[in-house]
Amino acid sequence: MRVTTKGQVTIPINIREKLGITPDTEVDFLQEGDRVFLVKRKGTAPAIRRFKTLRGVATVKMTTDEIMALTRDDK
Repeated sequence: MRVTTKGQVTIPINIREKLGITPDTEVDFLQEGDRVFLVKRKGTAPAIRRFKTLRGVATVKMTTDEIMALTRDDK
């Protein structure tokens, strides 16, 4: 892993998923000797991926036009 000129590194996705680190998650860096540890701040709730949980839920076999007709007030 390489540090950018701005001091940034990419946290691997498997680590982010395991720790529940999402955008806006607060993290801290702890130093012990010549080692640095990244830890998720306590009390930081993981962001809920609203749309990911709904993926594949819609089972209605309707066309877009049929769905739009239901939402319109055409009588």
